[in-house]
Amino acid sequence: MKLKIFSVSAIFLGLISAVAQDKVIIRGSNTIGEELAPRLVAEYKKTHADVAFDMEFKGSAYGIGALMGSFCDIAASSKAVGKEQLEVAQVRGVEFKEYVLGSYTVTVLVNAANPVSNLTSNQVQNLFTGKISSWKEVGGPDAPVHLFVRDPVSGTHLGFKELAMANQDYAVKAGFFTNYVGIANAVAQDPNGIGYSGLDATPVAGTKTVSVDGVTPTVATVNSGKYPYVRPLRFYTDANKESAMAKDFIDYVLGADGQKVLTEMGYAPKP
Repeated sequence: MKLKIFSVSAIFLGLISAVAQDKVIIRGSNTIGEELAPRLVAEYKKTHADVAFDMEFKGSAYGIGALMGSFCDIAASSKAVGKEQLEVAQVRGVEFKEYVLGSYTVTVLVNAANPVSNLTSNQVQNLFTGKISSWKEVGGPDAPVHLFVRDPVSGTHLGFKELAMANQDYAVKAGFFTNYVGIANAVAQDPNGIGYSGLDATPVAGTKTVSVDGVTPTVATVNSGKYPYVRPLRFYTDANKESAMAKDFIDYVLGADGQKVLTEMGYAPKP
C-alpha cells in the first residue's frame, strides 16, 4: 500500500513538474508589471500561442526573492540586485543573469501656450507637492497651477513620487487619471495645467515637454544618465536554471519587435 501511495505521489509530482515546464513564470516589479509586461506578453503570444505565462507583480524585491527560491523563471526588477541579495544568492547557489530591457522614463508636460520651458528638479518637486501654487513662481504667468497625475493605484503614481518628489504626497487638489493620454489631454485643454507622461517623440497636440535642470528628455539623455526621471528596467534569471522558453521570450523583448513595443509605450529602449 505504501508503495502504491508513493507511486501515485510521484506521478502527481511529475505532472506538476511537466505543467511548470509548459509556462514562463514571471514575478516582480509593479513598474514592469502594470502595463509593460502584459503588453510584451500579448505581442509575443501572437507568434507563440502555445506558450503560457504566469505573472504576479508585488515589487522588485518580491521578484528577486522568488527567483532565489526557484519560484519563478524571470524576476522583473526596476532596481539592480543589491549587495545583500547577491550574498544570499551565493549561499543558495543562484547566479544572477541580468538583462537590461530599457528604461522607465517620466517626462513633465505643460500646456503648449505656457512660456515655461525648463524647470529645476526642485521646482518640479514643489509644483507636484503643491508647495508652488502659482506659475509666477517659476517664471510663468500669474495663474494657479493645475496638477494632473496618475491615479493612486498606478505604479507611475508611486514611481514619480520616488523619482521626483522625495516620496512626498501630491498636492491635495491634483486631478487623477488612469493613463498618460488622459493626463496629456487635460493639460492640452488647460493653459495652467501640468502633468507627466512617458518618453514620447510625438506628444499630444496642445502640450509640450519641458526640460529638467536644462536637460531635454530623449533616448540619448536617458541612456547617458543625464535626464533625472529614469529607472532602468531589468529581467533576471538564474544562469544555472534558465529555461529555453524564458530565454526565448527575453530574446524577443531585447530584439527589434520587443524594443518597438517599449518605444511605443513611452519607455526608452535599451542602450
